[in-house]
Amino acid sequence: MNEKIISSALHTIDLEAESVAGIRRFIDDGFVKVVQSIHQSKGRVVVSGIGKSAIVGQKIVATLNSTGTPALFLHAADAIHGDLGMVQEDDIVIIISKSGESPEIKVLAPLIKSFGNTLVGMIGKKDSFLARTADLVLDTSVEKEACPNNLAPTTSTTAQMVMGDALAVCLMEINHFTGKDFARFHPGGNLGKRLYLKVDDIYRMNARPKVKADTPLKDIIIEISKGRVGATAVVDDADRVTGVVTDGDVRRMLENASDVRQFKAVDIFCNNPKTAQPDLLAVEAFELLKKFDISQLIITDTDGYYLGMLHLHDLIREGII
Repeated sequence: MNEKIISSALHTIDLEAESVAGIRRFIDDGFVKVVQSIHQSKGRVVVSGIGKSAIVGQKIVATLNSTGTPALFLHAADAIHGDLGMVQEDDIVIIISKSGESPEIKVLAPLIKSFGNTLVGMIGKKDSFLARTADLVLDTSVEKEACPNNLAPTTSTTAQMVMGDALAVCLMEINHFTGKDFARFHPGGNLGKRLYLKVDDIYRMNARPKVKADTPLKDIIIEISKGRVGATAVVDDADRVTGVVTDGDVRRMLENASDVRQFKAVDIFCNNPKTAQPDLLAVEAFELLKKFDISQLIITDTDGYYLGMLHLHDLIREGII
């Protein structure tokens, strides 16, 4: 039984992979015209479909919106029962259908054409009603479904999904859609944080441990413990950073010294601490921590004045890592 299950799963994956590879041959001048038409349009992309194609359409709309191409979803059944008012004059309409012959599609496609909108058919049959009616065609034909009965939409919906992704990515590149643009549309969650969260948004929540170069060991340990970031900055009289003492520095000193009563910060501190400024992206701060294999960054202004401390745990808490 186990072998049969594994064999069936692998066969499905192989067929899905073949369906994706198969649509490579449909990335042609027709595809280019669709991309250019959307790019040049002053309206939105309206995506419609029925059944499983409708679900794929909702995902394509979500991808387009999140990558800078305004889009909305219009269910084919709802469209012919009053929702066609959603379609505006300059919109480009993409209707997704494997057969291109669904009753709702046969009603909807001519209506879109009568409005004067550009109609794009994402279809699985080149000789279908939708293919003949559409102004432009995105071919997503597959040889067979992964379903043993060759009925349930599987490879066909995968091909539709990939074609939609290809469309969205091409439009991103043509529109010069950058990471900063992406961040504007994804302000929430870990993804958004990686794109916009800065050190300034995090480090202020921490204590601001600091000592002078002549601070004795006992007071250094107290400051590190009180600050709870595993280190303390060493500053001069003007509050400029001159070094850092970490809990690791203290442990190593205690292990190697027989008499620690005379030790001061100047005897154990690192005089070349890794620093960052508040406007650094949090994800870039993490790259610095990883590069130098450290747990803390000292935050300073452009003149080297001490502002605070950022700890690796802060980035974990914010979901940056």
